[in-house]
Amino acid sequence: MSQKRDYYDVLGIAKNATEAEIKSAYRKLALKYHPDKNQDDPSAEDKFKEAAEAYEILSNSEKRGAYDRFGHAGMGQGGFSGGGMNMDDIFSQFGDIFGSAFGGGSFGGSRSNKRVVKGSNLRVKMKLTLEEIATGVKKKIKVNKLVQADGVTYKTCTTCKGAGRMTQMTQTFLGAMQTQTTCNVCQGAGQMIDQKPSDSDQYGLRKQEEVIEIEIPGGVEDGMQLSVRGKGNAGPFNGVNGDLIVVIEEAEHPELKRENEHIHFESVVTISDAILGASIEIPTISGKVKIKIDPGTQSGKVLRLKGKGLPNIQGYGTGDQFVHIHVWTPTKVTKEEKEWFEKNRENANFKPTDREKEGGFFKRMRDIFS
Repeated sequence: MSQKRDYYDVLGIAKNATEAEIKSAYRKLALKYHPDKNQDDPSAEDKFKEAAEAYEILSNSEKRGAYDRFGHAGMGQGGFSGGGMNMDDIFSQFGDIFGSAFGGGSFGGSRSNKRVVKGSNLRVKMKLTLEEIATGVKKKIKVNKLVQADGVTYKTCTTCKGAGRMTQMTQTFLGAMQTQTTCNVCQGAGQMIDQKPSDSDQYGLRKQEEVIEIEIPGGVEDGMQLSVRGKGNAGPFNGVNGDLIVVIEEAEHPELKRENEHIHFESVVTISDAILGASIEIPTISGKVKIKIDPGTQSGKVLRLKGKGLPNIQGYGTGDQFVHIHVWTPTKVTKEEKEWFEKNRENANFKPTDREKEGGFFKRMRDIFS
């Protein structure tokens, strides 16, 4: 499988391009590679689709934000938006951009003014554990969506006479001006309901429960939105389906805390273990592991477990787990224990050295990454 090109490179624009610049760049490419103008060039259609896919993402503020942050991985995998567009999607969604460049407002000289109506999107929330986020997961969910009812028949729209558009002549001081608008009865489809079942709505659609399997890539974050193409509500007049928007919710872990692709754990050890050293068991996303506490470990020391974090959503490796050591001080001691500590209060081994006095947060962080 070939590597997807950067959407900004596809459209030939800068990362900070405005909405107008994005639209203008897409229109130029769409006109250049339109299949009706390049019937002898089979590669033109692929370039046409690639430009439309880039425009679909970058013209939508939410999708563009996810793409800027996560790259192509943020668009999802296995059927998520960004996985390629078909020609019906392109013509139904972006036809107005072509203007009258092809056949007086149509998508191409051989194409009709009629448009394919897209159904509305559905939005669901999906709660995931850190363990599921670490590996990626397939989930099955039930959704109530609009589907085409059986037995629906259509006839030519009586308002636009099947054209999909309404033409209006207006007299101005410059002369007669002709304008075209999408038919508000058939929404540009050129047809209307002839017969429909009693349990369907005005568009011949009815509610139906569907089980949908969704593949979530590893490394997703709380609040991230993934779009499953074509799994939303059916489009009126035999149109194309909308999309299913999946909003990620991250379940709080009882012991581990997440910071992007890194994981943090607070470990409390006894004074004895800190002085003498010990082997302790701690939780990680992949299960419990044993780590070594060196003799003389100070409270506040941070240990780094390389590769024990979460995968980067863009595929740039895996994060680490940081273990923050806290030495627990007893609040009650026996008479004998108190006498022992009193006896050793002035012992040089129980006093911090100048080097230890200089230690602090920034020194500990240098130690972690050195």
